[in-house]
Amino acid sequence: MNEAYDYVVVGAGAAGAPLAARLSEDPDTTVLVLEAGPADDLPSIAVPALFPGLFGSAVDWADETAPQQRLAGRRVYWPHGRTLGGSSSINAMMWVPGQRADYDRWGELAGPQWSYEAVRPVLSRIGCDDGAPMRIAGLPDPAPVTSAFLDACGKAGIPLAADEIGSAYDGVRHTMVTQHGGRRRSTADGYLRPAAHRPNLVVRHQAAVQKVEIVDGRAEGVRYCVDGRPVTVTARREVILCAGAVDSPRLLMLSGIGPAGRLRDHGIELVADAPEVGRNLRDHLAAMLLVEAAEPGPDPRRAPGAFAQFRANGRGPLTSNLGEAYAFVRSDPALPHPDIELVLLTGQFVDEGRTRSQSAGFTLAVVLLQPRSRGEIALRDADPLSRPLIDPGYLSDPEDRRVLDAGLRIAEEVLATEPLASEAGAPVQPALPPGPDRRHAAVQAAQSLYHPVGTCRMGTDSASVVDERLRVRGVRNLRVADASVMPEIVRGHTAAPSMLIGERAAELIAAERRG
Repeated sequence: MNEAYDYVVVGAGAAGAPLAARLSEDPDTTVLVLEAGPADDLPSIAVPALFPGLFGSAVDWADETAPQQRLAGRRVYWPHGRTLGGSSSINAMMWVPGQRADYDRWGELAGPQWSYEAVRPVLSRIGCDDGAPMRIAGLPDPAPVTSAFLDACGKAGIPLAADEIGSAYDGVRHTMVTQHGGRRRSTADGYLRPAAHRPNLVVRHQAAVQKVEIVDGRAEGVRYCVDGRPVTVTARREVILCAGAVDSPRLLMLSGIGPAGRLRDHGIELVADAPEVGRNLRDHLAAMLLVEAAEPGPDPRRAPGAFAQFRANGRGPLTSNLGEAYAFVRSDPALPHPDIELVLLTGQFVDEGRTRSQSAGFTLAVVLLQPRSRGEIALRDADPLSRPLIDPGYLSDPEDRRVLDAGLRIAEEVLATEPLASEAGAPVQPALPPGPDRRHAAVQAAQSLYHPVGTCRMGTDSASVVDERLRVRGVRNLRVADASVMPEIVRGHTAAPSMLIGERAAELIAAERRG
């Protein structure tokens, strides 16, 4: 079977859905979206508090890293979305776009169209303006422990944060979330469904792309598989990879774009020698401090009537995204910007979210915002069905361990401050009193915050994988538009900037068409 569209978008996630919806606003442009996973019709996707139950399910790639030497040799679990909406359908819905300095740094590395002043209106259009696709909102029914955390931070010298998008917002605040009416709002909800009536937009799930078809240095289309049948689709204008920081570099390498020596070792014909494909991987590492509630009892999300309340009016404990508040702090007061995030989780986040605690409690996560350590994504072999090798190299730079230790000391201070101290019972994980031993154990058990970026870095320099307009160097009519192109990781969470990249890619393409 052979098909042809103007644009073929690979991946229907945080970036791919906005990009496809915007491209299809032109009725003379045809767009095909290929999503490897199933439709997003699991009922639990809509229920915010149930997102950990999606981990390891049919809508999760459920990858694991290579053993991490500095994390007790553990393989670290890496969930990322495999469904319409991508990770926006399985994440904690936190709208934390990053800070002014992050985007100004992007502007230095990838051109002024990525600076704070250039991207701020796009972020507003995505989530904050009237009628914005993602309907950013506050949580309808925050848990009491969230207020205790906010108050304790204030008494510990952490001020309330500013509300401005992307401002240099030191301090603590309630989390804004991608929800509407108490229910999750993914990019499938915000972008694809409103555009579903357009005859020029086709969205196909269970369509696993195997490679980009490249002829004479030009991306001609892609080969994908449906029900075991190979399908080739032609892209009259462009192929755009929006498969994320793990799978976009994987697909580039399977298509012959990557480090020449490694591709030849796998028997892959070289199209473009691009040594940085898969490199520059960065991720937010989180050390978790879990405690029981001072008043023992069941998890309120399992209380009788919680589901009935949620179904009736989108209220109650099931509307919680668990990460109900966060604070940005400095490990050293002399630093110009925050380098640690504290996230208050209104539940015991056990076993990287995969084990559901039956008892009440909470977790304080300590997140390394600007890791110096870098890793890579590499092919395991030339089989398009094989998952890649993932090595984030956590804590390979000793400075990261020092900063994380400092963040854990700040977290212990907040936990010991009223009124949060009165909410806390016994430590659960690590089950040790505050101090060096507990901090060491927390680091050894640290996990990903699920924010990998940088593996198809954009930049104005010739070594970057994509240029400032997201075009893959060395191949015509091929772009990458997702978290993999971020030249630096943001001091925030990566869902919002991924949506920004999808929106910006559509703008860049439209400008080129006009111009």
